[in-house]
This record gives sequence, C-alpha cells and structure tokens, in this order.
Amino acid sequence: MCGIVGYMGNNTASSIIMEGLKKLEYRGYDSAGICTLHGGTAQTIRSEGKLVNLERLLEGKALQGHVGIGHTRWATHGRPTENNAHPHQAGSVIVVHNGIIENHLALKDGLRGIGHTFKSETDTEVVAHLIEQKMKQGSGLVEAVSVTLQELKGAYALCIVSEAEPEMLIAAKHGSPLVVGLGEEEYFVASDIPAILGYTRDMVFMEDGEMVVFKEGAAAFSTLAGEPLTKKPRHIDWSPLLAEKDGYRHFMLKEIFEQPRAVQDTLAGRLLEETGDVYLEDLGLTDAELTGFSRVSIVACGTSWHSGLVGKFYLEGLCRIPVEVDFASEFRYRNPVIGPDTLLIAISQSGETADTLAALREARSRGVRTIAICNVIDSSIAREADGVIYTHAGPEIGVASTKAFVTQLIALLLFSFRWGRASGAVTREQGQELIAQLLHLPALMDDVLQLDAVVEAVARRFHNARDFLYLGRGINYPLALEGALKLKEISYIHAEGYPAGEMKHGPIALIDENMPVVVIAPCDSHYEKVISNLEEVRARGGRIILLCTAGDAGMRDKAEEVLQIPLVAGHLTPILLSVPLQLLAYHVSVLKGNDVDQPRNLAKSVTVE
Repeated sequence: MCGIVGYMGNNTASSIIMEGLKKLEYRGYDSAGICTLHGGTAQTIRSEGKLVNLERLLEGKALQGHVGIGHTRWATHGRPTENNAHPHQAGSVIVVHNGIIENHLALKDGLRGIGHTFKSETDTEVVAHLIEQKMKQGSGLVEAVSVTLQELKGAYALCIVSEAEPEMLIAAKHGSPLVVGLGEEEYFVASDIPAILGYTRDMVFMEDGEMVVFKEGAAAFSTLAGEPLTKKPRHIDWSPLLAEKDGYRHFMLKEIFEQPRAVQDTLAGRLLEETGDVYLEDLGLTDAELTGFSRVSIVACGTSWHSGLVGKFYLEGLCRIPVEVDFASEFRYRNPVIGPDTLLIAISQSGETADTLAALREARSRGVRTIAICNVIDSSIAREADGVIYTHAGPEIGVASTKAFVTQLIALLLFSFRWGRASGAVTREQGQELIAQLLHLPALMDDVLQLDAVVEAVARRFHNARDFLYLGRGINYPLALEGALKLKEISYIHAEGYPAGEMKHGPIALIDENMPVVVIAPCDSHYEKVISNLEEVRARGGRIILLCTAGDAGMRDKAEEVLQIPLVAGHLTPILLSVPLQLLAYHVSVLKGNDVDQPRNLAKSVTVE
C-alpha cells in the first residue's frame, strides 16, 4: 500500500509532491523519497522512516523543477532502508512503483548478463534498468516504457521520468490503483485521491493495461501497445476525510472490501501451477529440514490465535503432523514441552506483539526452529524468526483485524500446502487442483461482498441484543470464535463463540427468545451435526442467523436470516465465511453509534505484556 505522487505543470513540483505524500501517510509506509528534474538533471533525495526525516533532508535544499515524482514505500522486496527507498534510477531513467513485479528475478538475471549492476534489493529497480536498456538500443522514452511494461508480470502502478527527456512524465497501471488529476495547465498523478484533492477535483481513473504521457501541456492516454484512448474525467465532491477512505465511511469497511486484492497479493508469485507446488521465498527451511519435524507449535494472540486454530486443521489435514495452538501470553508460563523435533510458528499482524515475540524468544532459547507469519516487513518477529511468510495485506488501519486475518489464513494454507508437497502427502495433481481453487478465490470473495446490504438489514434487526452466541464445527469453529470477537471488539455486545457440539455443555442454558445465535453450517462433513445443533436452538426459541452454502434452500424456513456463500473446497470455507461475519460486526457497531476504527480500550498493536 505504498503511496505515489507525480506532478507536471508551472508550479514548483517538490512542494506539491511533499504535500501529496503527507496526505497518503495513513496508508502506512517505512521510507520515502522524491525526485525533480531541473535543466535535464535529476535531483533525488530519499530517507528511511517517516516523512519528517525526508523533510529534514530537504531543509535548505530547495529542489527546483516543474516535473517530479515522489513515493512512500511499504517494504515488500528488501528491507525498509534508504537504499531500497524509491525513486530508483538506472542511467537517465527514474521510477517509482506500487505493487509487485512477479518475474523480477528472471528479468534481473537477464540484465546482469548484459552488464547491468543493481544497487537495491527491490523488484522496482528492474523496471528502471529495462527502460534504460531499451533507450540505449535507440528507443525513445515512450516506446521504451511501452515495450518494458509488456514484459512485466504482476501488479504495478508506475510513474517514470528521464533526464534524457526531462519535459515528460509517464504513468501506467496494472493491478494497483492510479488516478490522474487534471488542473489548469498542470497534471497530477497519485495512487489515491487525497494526495491531489487539494489541487483539483477532476480525476481520470486509470484502468489496467493503460498508460498516460504528459508532454507539452497535454495528456495522451493509450493502451500499453500505444493505441489511443479517450478518457472522461470525473468530478469528485468527496470531503478529504472520505477521500482518504476511498469513499468508505470507515477504514474497517474499506479494509473488508480490500480483501480480494489482499488475498491476490499474498498469493502473487507463490503458486507454481505447472508443478502443483508453492514457493515461499523467505521460509528459511529446506524440504529435508521441513519434513524432519515431528510436531508443530503455533503461538499467537487475539485474531491471530483464531487463524492459528484454522492452521491446525490445515497442517494436520494436509501434512498429517500433530499441531498445538497456544495463546502466546500463556506459552512461556507453562514450561512447554518443545525440542529440536518441534517447529514453532509465531503469528502476528504487526510483527511486534510483545507476548508473541516473548514466546518466539522462549522457543529459540530452547533450540527450536521458528518461522513467523506477519504483515510488516522487517518487524521484530520477522527479524528474529529463522524464516518468515509475509502476508502482503497492506497496512491495516482499523483496529479490528479483517484483511490481516484472511491473509494469515492464506499464508497458513500455503505453508501447509508446501509441507504436504515436500512430504509427499499432497500429490502434484492435488496441488494443481488446490492452486486452481486459490486462483479463483478473490473472485468468490467479491461475490460474497455483494451481501453487504443484506447483512446490514440483518444488523438492523438484531443490533439491540445484549448477547450473541456463535456456533461452528470442525475447521469452521474458529470462525465462530472470530465472529464473536469482532462483535465484542467494536459493538461492545457480549458474544461467545463455541464449537457447536459443546453447546449442550453449558451455553444452551443461555438460549431464549432474546438470544441471536449465529450458526455456521456450510455443506461439509459436519453439516448434519450442525443442523442437529440448530434444531436444538430452535426448540428453545433462539433467533437463528444462518451462514450456509448457496443453494441450500431447505434451510430458509429454519432461520430468521440466511446468508449464503459460494460452494468451495472445505479448506477455503473459513476464508469466505470471514466476510459476512466481519460485515455483521461492522454494521451492528455503526448502528450503535460506536467508533468503529478506534474502539475503546484497544490498540492496533499490543507491544507490551
């Protein structure tokens, strides 16, 4: 979720770019940089950390020029350092980039073979070198960019300038957002509306496979192959606050709707369709080491603990390896039985959760190999673990975790898949089938998001309840726990999640005509058992909200409200079920007038015990 700002016009580019970058700080970042062109010379300043560091470097160095690009980086490839910060330059070409270039390693090898030297660990620098190489061979900047973009695989939003053609700015998009602002004799480019809303409200939203060339006071839109396009601008009437949220009322809702893209980013570059395998670039374990473990211990807190519970089903089902899941806050205090045959997995969105970090250190002190699943590059847990699987969810601003949870499930499934292939428990054919299902998953999540209005109506019906009960079985009982946690976190309604088979061992005493009961009953091997539990709730007057598989028409007369998800393989149902559970908590909280993004007493990252 990096930030891009570009400018061409009659005003000083540096001040406009810096102001735009400040408007994008909410997106999260770990380094920043700016480049302006003046007299055919690039002036570039970059810094690690927050924009205030970049501003200090700019003091007394008034960057001249009316063309420029700027960037706030959230690290994906390479650590968050000044050297890895954008912009990146190769020869005369300067580039900023959002997204992931999946084939950058192959492209880099080819460029090294013809004499190119790289200065950073990023995938972005490859783009600058490719363009520069084509310009060396006689292409102009526009042609060089066009040809280069057609060689890239992955997601990108790019802004490109060159000392060789200093009165030109090029931008292009595939998979990552990019918006063009049209001013009076000036043009703006940004990854999000807030960066340029103070300068113009006339915007052109770029589509995948499009580029725009700003030159001589004009903007020429085209396909990557150079076919001209006519783009109609939209006038934006959003307030700046709404603009920062892409028009969503709250960051949490925005992040719920970002989940298909977050899942796609977490999968990007990791699925090997031909061999039915998974590539985990920073795992730090060979196949022989991986299959040498005889047990797994997962440690996490809160929502991440729930993802660990789902991970237990993944690992035991796909790898036939025994798994324990511990609250990280309790792990050290029970003198855990762990040793060289144990692999410990630490899960944390921020990578800074104090209890999880302490559990990781306890395991390492006992000679246990560790891997981390986290969202923040180069965080403490990621640095201290022997290997890491980054979720690439992007910054999550809402305190109640949504896209971080879903991408943790994806990471755990990919890891289980990798282990199963290494051990032979998952065949090539099974791997290819699973990959096909995963590739289709973002589209299915988009389908589930269409339930938003239906879920809001359900929330209106039940938002005054004092208590909720959530029930699920098998791989989906952790979703009952997670659904209840989401409701508690942001609506302040008491809620409990239970394995449905445990209902008769206590919670059934709570059920009456005032108790909403969320029953999770997709079509799987536990379906008949869960429906039996549902009937027990009905017999006691409980008000049932049913989550089931699309086409399960027979259930409509057994529940007050029915929410249906598409039919998918069992290991993917927790991912799809997350969406309506998140939406239900969100809409109940809104109806109660609560601060959805900053619920009382909670912090995004718990960095103290």
